[in-house]
Amino acid sequence: MNAAVPRHDWSLDEVMALMELPFNDLLFRAQQVHRAVFDPNEIQRSSLLSVKSGGCPEDCKYCAQSVHNEQGVPSRGLMGVEEVVAAARRAREAGATRFCIGAAWRAPTKGRAFARVLEMIRRIKDLGMEACATLGMLDAEQAEALRAAGLDYYNHNLDSDPEFYRTIISTRRYQDRLDTLKHVRAAGLRICCGGIVGMGESRRHRAGLIVQLARMAPHPESVPINMLVPIAGTGLADAEPLDVLEFVRTIAAARITMPRSRVRLSAGRHAMSDEAQALCFLAGANSIFYGEKLLTADNADVAHDEALFARLGLRGAEGKAIPSERRLDCALC
Repeated sequence: MNAAVPRHDWSLDEVMALMELPFNDLLFRAQQVHRAVFDPNEIQRSSLLSVKSGGCPEDCKYCAQSVHNEQGVPSRGLMGVEEVVAAARRAREAGATRFCIGAAWRAPTKGRAFARVLEMIRRIKDLGMEACATLGMLDAEQAEALRAAGLDYYNHNLDSDPEFYRTIISTRRYQDRLDTLKHVRAAGLRICCGGIVGMGESRRHRAGLIVQLARMAPHPESVPINMLVPIAGTGLADAEPLDVLEFVRTIAAARITMPRSRVRLSAGRHAMSDEAQALCFLAGANSIFYGEKLLTADNADVAHDEALFARLGLRGAEGKAIPSERRLDCALC
């Protein structure tokens, strides 16, 4: 069986077996899959802007935007359209091809604020960029409205596997997240969906997250793997740092199980050494967030990124579409 052909029947034991391979063997397998689908020296670059910060009613233990956490991010109302467009234009000039807007809502209302978000999306598309949004839970009508405005991707992370999820969030059910993803896919939008590691979970929990993602049919087109950024005042402020090699193992497992997805090296990258990032790219990560902020967390410096890419011989994947699972019979038979 061709390892680059997506499967949607991965078991927890299978993914655990992958993650427990000798490190060199795991990276070799991930590279084989990666090279069968993607140019291994291309990195897709996205930029992220928080257009409405703080005041979120959810109790996610990792998030400074929650009203349940001490020393949270000050609440800031929804930005104006022209301000967002100016930020998107700067991101495009810096080399980003996708622009993502995020709002700290449990779910968007259907009034003027949501209408403003739709206008932001239309204007981002006018710049020739892919548009992505993360706005919390959606119903079917909202997903359709976002698609009509031109949205390309909707980001809604699972965060963890269902078992560990109960220990970090109580105000939103795991099924709520799955329902939002169902509405997004039904509207014809592409999905950006991943999770966070380093929250105190076990390797089996990390494998469980990968299983949840890899069983989606089709797979999420983008899979962000975030390393927890401990933030003062949150429930995970004192979380024990995850071994970076374990993080690389998670990247490799995502690449092997979701061969045609862009696996994104996301939050926590600013704290990783150049060598650690290089291992992530070797393990199959081929997308990054680009810019100095990820909603509220710091991100790697753009100039440093460019210098690292030059040292590694990496280049931008400018405007290239993700290979579709629907074309597999012809492409890989």
